[in-house]
Parts: sequence; structure tokens; C-alpha cells
Amino acid sequence: MPIYEYRCENCGHEMEAMQKMSDAPLSECPQCHKPSLVKLISAAGFRLKGTGWYQTDFKNSGGAKKDGEAKTETKKTEEKSASCGHGACSACS
Repeated sequence: MPIYEYRCENCGHEMEAMQKMSDAPLSECPQCHKPSLVKLISAAGFRLKGTGWYQTDFKNSGGAKKDGEAKTETKKTEEKSASCGHGACSACS
């Protein structure tokens, strides 16, 4: 939902309100209770809510691996690093 900024032309009170785009603009100032609120033009602000949204855009970048797959790959990497790297020992073949 977008976050809109308002200013009261009567008392100068400024505020923000989270509203649906289809909602009517607010008009009554919560400070002086007069119908003199004006919606300000500002940078768009919004808040993502619900399942599937993450604050950092995406929870995982790339394909997610299961725990078993990650452990198997780690074990294979450790085995390769323990070898001599020249093909002369049993760990290299």
C-alpha cells in the first residue's frame, strides 16, 4: 500500500498515511480537526506485505539447495582438496 504525505493548510501539521490507491484523500486534520488537509507530492513510498515478499527483494538468489545436497557437495570438495592434485595418489582417481 502506498504511503501518502499530507499537510494541513490551517495549522501546518504534517503527517503520513498508509492508504489504498482507491481510497479517497484524507481531508480532516487530526491536530486542529478542520477539513484543510492537502495531499503533498512526494517520492513514492510503499510497504510490501504478505507471503512471498522480502525486505531485501529476494530471500535466496539463484537456486536454493536442500541441506543434503549442500552437505554432499561440501564433502566432495573436501575430498578433492585432500588429494595431491597430480593424479598420482588414490584420492585423485
